[in-house]
Amino acid sequence: MKKLINDVDNMLAGQLAGLTAAHPSLVLHRDPVFVTRADAPVAGKVALLSGGGSGHEPMHAGFVGQGMLDGACPGEIFTSPTPDQMFECGMSIDSGEGVLLLIKNYTGDILNFETATELLHDAGVKVATVIVDDDVAVKDSLYTTGRRGVANTVVLEKLLGAAAARGDSLAKLQELGHLFNNNGFSLGVALVACTVPAAGKPSFTLAENEMEFGVGIHGEPGIERRPFNGLDDTVDQMFTTLIEHGNYQRPLRSWDIERSDWREETQYKQALRRGEKVIAVVNNLGGTPLSELYGVYLRLAHCCAGAGIEIVRNFVGSWCTSLDMYGVSITLMRADEETLALWDAPVNTPALRWNC
Repeated sequence: MKKLINDVDNMLAGQLAGLTAAHPSLVLHRDPVFVTRADAPVAGKVALLSGGGSGHEPMHAGFVGQGMLDGACPGEIFTSPTPDQMFECGMSIDSGEGVLLLIKNYTGDILNFETATELLHDAGVKVATVIVDDDVAVKDSLYTTGRRGVANTVVLEKLLGAAAARGDSLAKLQELGHLFNNNGFSLGVALVACTVPAAGKPSFTLAENEMEFGVGIHGEPGIERRPFNGLDDTVDQMFTTLIEHGNYQRPLRSWDIERSDWREETQYKQALRRGEKVIAVVNNLGGTPLSELYGVYLRLAHCCAGAGIEIVRNFVGSWCTSLDMYGVSITLMRADEETLALWDAPVNTPALRWNC
């Protein structure tokens, strides 16, 4: 293993210090570790907090800033941050309007974010939660009960960040979060596994003619190992799965603002249909050249056109990675005029910047 790191045990501290040194708009807090906007708390605005295991950069700390997150809590590689990180981060970014916690659906994240939610509530902070579970590949995995939260998490961070910036209430943001989660669908494939520095070797091995179809962002298995037959065939299979596996219902737990307690309700996803408009994301899982991502986008645009689905916005690049995994994920988000207005709203973060 050759990596540009000095010490496996302390690599995260150095990387976060480098991020905040490169971007003075961010502040790195230590003991516990979290990252916030330098101007937090922002008066009169609901604060957005997310986080998760490191190794998925630029998610989440790279999306802290104007029009997106107010704070992010990084755990160790592929490991959930701890409740004390989330609690201290929430306390530091709360302006009095409340804190919305965006949680990817992984067992460790759910448990620790729920504990942090209760701690923040007990400390007098208005709090709400939104769980993201956009991966259509598998219902349960090594890391989850239910479907995984992947690249659509970043789309929600952008949309809800814009809604918070325009002054939406905590309750309204939670409502929008559930809507946007239900409107987003993601699927990933891997051609080569990632190498976790502590392990020093790839997390799994694929033959030259194989791909892991429906892979998770920690390298966990997907639907199955399938033959790899080139670009067009791979994207065609991904698009078909995104469309055909889009209808399902599942229980999701969230913090009830009025009752100050947890509630579980059934959420519904409805598959994309002909005539709809979408935001399309082609996401690098870590080691895929940008030139190949554009090839994926070209085929995806062809598939969408053939199905009568109009791509009205797109993003091609690195949003939600898995260290150095050679692979790609596709996210399609149903988009109406309000969604597009939030997408186009100004954003200024280390990893995403426009109209600012």
